Amino acid sequence: MTQTTHTKTIAFHTLGCKLNFAESSDLLKKFTLNGYTQIDFHEKADVYVINTCSVTQIAEKKCRNAIRQASHLNPKALIAVIGCFATLRPKEIQQIEGVDIILGNEEKHKLYDYVSQNDIEWLNTVSTNNENVSNTPININNNIIASSAEDRTRCFLKIQDGCDYFCSYCTIPYARGRSRSAKISEVIDVIKKIEDEGKKEIILSGINIGTFGKTNGETFFDLIKALEVQTNIERYRISSIEPNLLTEEMIDFIAESRSFLPHFHIPLQAGTDFLLTAMKRKYDTHFFSERLHYIHSKLPQAFIAADVIVGFCGETEVEFEKSKTFIENLEPLSALHVFTYSERPNTFSVNLTGKVPHYIRKQRSFSLQKVSQKKKLHFYNRNSETRHKVLWESNNDCGYMYGFTDNYIRVCKPFNADSVNTIEEIKLENLDMEKMMFVLNG
Repeated sequence: MTQTTHTKTIAFHTLGCKLNFAESSDLLKKFTLNGYTQIDFHEKADVYVINTCSVTQIAEKKCRNAIRQASHLNPKALIAVIGCFATLRPKEIQQIEGVDIILGNEEKHKLYDYVSQNDIEWLNTVSTNNENVSNTPININNNIIASSAEDRTRCFLKIQDGCDYFCSYCTIPYARGRSRSAKISEVIDVIKKIEDEGKKEIILSGINIGTFGKTNGETFFDLIKALEVQTNIERYRISSIEPNLLTEEMIDFIAESRSFLPHFHIPLQAGTDFLLTAMKRKYDTHFFSERLHYIHSKLPQAFIAADVIVGFCGETEVEFEKSKTFIENLEPLSALHVFTYSERPNTFSVNLTGKVPHYIRKQRSFSLQKVSQKKKLHFYNRNSETRHKVLWESNNDCGYMYGFTDNYIRVCKPFNADSVNTIEEIKLENLDMEKMMFVLNG
C-alpha cells in the first residue's frame, strides 16, 4: 500500500497598498518553490499569512478579523502576521489568540526561513521587543525589489520603499522607514526576467517613487530613461508620484515615449492651501493645478487620478466646500481616490485641534465620490469614438475578458483565448455607464 504524504498549504491575506500585494507575491514564490501549495484564505490551510496595513483604523480592524478567521478555520495552523501593523503595534498583535509569528517590514522577507523552523516560541519573540519602529531601525539595503506574479499579462514591480516626508497624518515613515531604492542596474536585471515570462506591462511602484535613487546617486528620471532604451517591455505605468517630484522634463519625456503610458496618479490630499499646510504637504493648490494643466497640454488624453483625504483636522464646512470647488473646477482631473481621515498613533495630526465628527467625514467622502464619478464619466465620454490600444487580460469572467487602454479606460469583449496577453488597437464605442467600461462586440 502506497503511503501518501500531506502537501503543505499556505494562504495569504493582503491588506493595503499595491506594494503589499507585490511583496506577498514575492514571498509566496519562496513557499511554492519549496513544495507549498497556495489555497484561498477562506479554506483550511497549514499556514496563514496576513500582510498588514496600518494607514487607517479600518485596515487594522481587518487585520484582527483575518487573524480570527484563520484561527477558526484551522486552530492548529501556523499564523504569521507581517508588514506595517506588525511593525508599529507588535505587542498589540501578540495579545490576539492564535498568532505564532510577528514580523515587521525589516524581517518579513525572511518569512519562509522562520516558518520552516520548529521553535515557534522563539520566533514569537522576533520583532516584538520594541513597540515603536523607531527603536528598530529598518535596514536600508533590505529587500527593495518585489513583483506580483499572479497575472500573466502585467505585474506590479516594487522598486522603492520608505518615505522621508513625514506628512502630519501618515504612519508610513515609521512603518517602512526612510526612503531607499534599488539601483537602476538591479531593476533592469529583474525586468529582463519579467520579459522572459512574456508579460507586456509593468507598473512601477513605491511608497514615494519620485525619490528613487536618492541613496544611490541616481534619479527616477534616470530610471525611466534607462528602461525606455534598455528593456523591451511594451507598456510601463507609474503607480503614484508626488506632484512636486513629477517634473515638466519627465512629462515631456513621457509624451514622446514609446513605452510609458499617458496615465498619472498624483496625490492631492486636500484642495485648500490651509489644509495642505496643516498636512505638511510640499506644494500648494496653484502648483498642483499648474502641474495637471501642463500634463493636459502635452497629453490631452491622459488619465489623471488624485488621492484626497476628507475630514482632516481643521476641515470646516467652508474649507471642505472650498476644496470640493477646487477639485470640481480642475478640468484635467479624471478621477479621485477618496480616503476618510483616520487618527493614527504617533502622528503629528493626532494632537491637532478641529476634529471633524465621523458622521460628517462619511458625508464628505460620499460627496467627493460623486464628484469622482462625474469626472470619470466625463473623461470616458471625452474619449468616446477615439482609438486606443488595449492589453487583454487572462481572466474569463462569465464569457468576457477585460483590459485597459493605454490611458486607463476599462474595456471588455467576449472571451477569446487567442487575445490573452495581446495588445489590440480598438475604437471606443458602446459605453456602459453603469459598469463604467466600453463594451466591444467581438
